[in-house]
Amino acid sequence: MGGHLVTVATCSLNQWVLDWEGNLGRIIESIHLAKAAGARLRVGPELEITGYSALDHFHELDVYTHSLEMLQRLLLDKSTHGILLDVGLPILHRNLRYNCRVICLDGKILLIRPKMWLANDGNYREMRHFTPWMRPRETELFHLPKILSEIQGETHVLFGDAVISTPETAFGAETCEELFTPRAPHIDMALDGVEIITNSSGSHFTLRKLDTRLQLITEATRKNGGIYLYANQQGCDGERLYFDGCAMIIVNGDVVAQGSQFSLNDVEVVTATVDLDEVRSYRAAISRGMQAATSAAKYQRIQTPFELSSEDEESDVTRGPTLPIQPRIHSVEEEVALCGGCYLWDYLRRSGSAGFLVPLSGGIDSCATATIVYSMCRIVIAAIEDGNAQVIEDVKRIAKYDGEGVLPKTPQALCNQIFTTIYMGMKKQSSHETRQRAKDLAEAIGSYHVNLDIDDVYEAQKNLLVNTINFEPRFKVHGGTNQENLTLQCIQARIRMVTAYEFGQILPTARNRPGGGSLLVLGSANVGEALRGYLTKYDCSSADINPIGSIDKSDLKRFIAWAEKNFDLPCLDGFLTAVPTAELEPITQNYVQSDEADMGMTYQELTIFGRLRKINKLGPFAMFQRLVHDWSAEREIRPDDDAPRYTPAQVAEKVKRFYHFYAINRHKSTVLTPALHCNDYAPDDNRFDLRPFLYPPFWRSFSFKRIDMELEKIEKKLASKKAKEAK
Repeated sequence: MGGHLVTVATCSLNQWVLDWEGNLGRIIESIHLAKAAGARLRVGPELEITGYSALDHFHELDVYTHSLEMLQRLLLDKSTHGILLDVGLPILHRNLRYNCRVICLDGKILLIRPKMWLANDGNYREMRHFTPWMRPRETELFHLPKILSEIQGETHVLFGDAVISTPETAFGAETCEELFTPRAPHIDMALDGVEIITNSSGSHFTLRKLDTRLQLITEATRKNGGIYLYANQQGCDGERLYFDGCAMIIVNGDVVAQGSQFSLNDVEVVTATVDLDEVRSYRAAISRGMQAATSAAKYQRIQTPFELSSEDEESDVTRGPTLPIQPRIHSVEEEVALCGGCYLWDYLRRSGSAGFLVPLSGGIDSCATATIVYSMCRIVIAAIEDGNAQVIEDVKRIAKYDGEGVLPKTPQALCNQIFTTIYMGMKKQSSHETRQRAKDLAEAIGSYHVNLDIDDVYEAQKNLLVNTINFEPRFKVHGGTNQENLTLQCIQARIRMVTAYEFGQILPTARNRPGGGSLLVLGSANVGEALRGYLTKYDCSSADINPIGSIDKSDLKRFIAWAEKNFDLPCLDGFLTAVPTAELEPITQNYVQSDEADMGMTYQELTIFGRLRKINKLGPFAMFQRLVHDWSAEREIRPDDDAPRYTPAQVAEKVKRFYHFYAINRHKSTVLTPALHCNDYAPDDNRFDLRPFLYPPFWRSFSFKRIDMELEKIEKKLASKKAKEAK
């Protein structure tokens, strides 16, 4: 084999922002696991020493001081020697903040490589915190602080864009966003003969994203050949984002190793044995030679005598290179179950809380939130059965199980200890069906269930108006005005929020759960309701976390249908067939409140509005221009076409209605419960959807006038067309 087999390692780490010693411990554990697997090169996630989501903490000097102190500990730890390390941390250089990779070996720094192209869209604001390195293939000297220069034996190391050369190959590092840029660094590296490229990422989860990420990663080596090591953060590191791991090793466009996308493992190392000769043969056989020979992008190579290939040639021959595999991509339903479950467990174990509480209404949204908690319990039980020591320790601490052999054996048993569901009904508004559905679901998943009515509290609150201003508001069905109707609905909704927190605060004590503490209240407003503002400010939508806050109704229904079968929960069928209703108005023989009727638009339409507004960046006029074609009643219908069919006038009315209610309810987005980020059209104002919350009236806006002008043109053309056809 000629010594051209190399074992390499990448990893997913569940880091936590500013957990300095914990983060370092997980880094060292990953190095030990990589060495045990025979790896000679190890790469970790982006900013793994600090945790990725430190955000404005990156403005604090403490972060840079402590990062270097952790790097010092790592370099001094001889158990991490004997392997090339690619480690991520922030570094202050000449009064500028850089997001860096430190390449080190046997306690010595070979190179500090700053990130060149920073992520600055959507959830990312790296330009707010860091400066990009704007000098490709250039380096300068970095002055080491005393704590590092004493280890290094020198006062300076190279800082900049360079690659590492070993006796048999060369490897270079790129960081997360650089992979996604049009002219990614790995292109020039590969043209200059670099055969191994590491990518340290802090890439967050969204539904259906892995396939896109996988295409980009495999394409990085399919056109140019090479070995690509992708590392990623995994878990909740202190923000609304879930980082979904899935560390991978790719050779010439083929995945040869893939880690889990959702896992409760704090440290997961992925290794593969790769053949450098395969890269050389592949490159020689594709049309890249001319570009490589004429490329002006030449990298400074930092020489090291350290060999990546094994010293034991016989073992190489026996083992051989790792063969390609078919990558694992979860369905959307699985993603909701696994991402939500893993995120909630991370949040619970790190928050110090006693468990979760969900106000269970009998509708599909709160049902989905409760089912995600049940999914969490299933994941935890599976981890216990696998002997996950960290999970076992966390369960003993949170659920107060003592000793060996008394851990929960089923998801329901765990659910009963750490999860409360509460149905807060009204005798005149709440139907027997919703109350029963809530009770059936609680029994099926094992939650501790509370069934109560809030009539007395509601009447007492309403009587404040009667006794103070001598005015008794009435519901619409009883002849009241719209304002009276809204007032009475909001009283109920806000009482439910107060009641949920009241029970969440005291239930662990009332149930004699050791350790006390409070329950975290979970919200259940889906992304469409948040976008439309179809919720009461400071009602049950106000909670500690909202697992479904950026998931649309159709995906929630798909998840519930999937969970009915895969979680063996037959009671979920009733939630799927029920008409969505808030049950905040009295039920009469002729009237039952309906969410979609109240909103004046369907949940499917809300999803389309949301995507066009946020992802496609369309304002009212541009959205009308798009939808008047997409929703045309005269369009040719394709087999997979389930879009609405409307006249131009109906489309105009729908678009105006959406933007009107979006604008007047935008203030609600400023206090939305932080939602687990699952979709890129979420209206979450808490760092993602940065827009005003006070708008001029849209009904008098020029954009609406332009819609009317365009509608008039379209209707004239249609009338003219029909007149010609009639002749």
